[in-house]
Amino acid sequence: MSLNFEELDYRETPIGALSLRRRKDIKTGVDIFEIKLGDAFLMSSLFTDSEIALADLGVEPCKGDALDVVVGGLGLGYTAQAVLAHETVGSLIVVDALEAVIDWHVTGVLPLGAALAADSRCRFIHGNFFEMAANEIGFDAGSPKRTFDAILVDIDHSPEALLDEGNAAFYQPYGLNKLKAHLKPDGVFGLWSNEPPDDAFSARLADVFTEARGEPVVFHNPLQDKDFTQTVYLAVA
Repeated sequence: MSLNFEELDYRETPIGALSLRRRKDIKTGVDIFEIKLGDAFLMSSLFTDSEIALADLGVEPCKGDALDVVVGGLGLGYTAQAVLAHETVGSLIVVDALEAVIDWHVTGVLPLGAALAADSRCRFIHGNFFEMAANEIGFDAGSPKRTFDAILVDIDHSPEALLDEGNAAFYQPYGLNKLKAHLKPDGVFGLWSNEPPDDAFSARLADVFTEARGEPVVFHNPLQDKDFTQTVYLAVA
């Protein structure tokens, strides 16, 4: 196997074959980490602007200190890392349905894993975020019905492009109302999307939350030498 490419792990999961790969960018010499589900790319360390923006846009409006935050979807850890960079954050629960992804962080296979695992504010939970969101118990089994200052989600490709069709109800008014119940007053719901802002989904959010908008995040793709637009949806309880 070439030194410029290495498959670090491969596992079968209920939603398909999951693989973690490392490849060296020939131009920069930088190691790039990628997670694939089947033939589809879930994420790459080459493109992290919108994952970081999800954290910053979601946490910055929250009032007070010792903020309690939930992140749905651990991925490569960039959203979690950006959340913890805010000194106002007191606790972070990161929920991921794929045990392998948590393992990669805890064992230090991924570059951000060791620091996240060592941060006393951060706790990984292996579980289904969408089931937790729909359940009255919520995201902390040790403290049922606990509410949070911010709940930030980066799991599906967009509200319309889902990794699992079972997630669809979450993006409808019923599911959004269930999620809202886990937020403190004026708490923030943030949602990552791989697509440009969708006015129809923003309107759906506005029917449930007191404020809602889709914030475009534009970044340059060096592989194709052009700009791409993704979205962070933000809603206030």
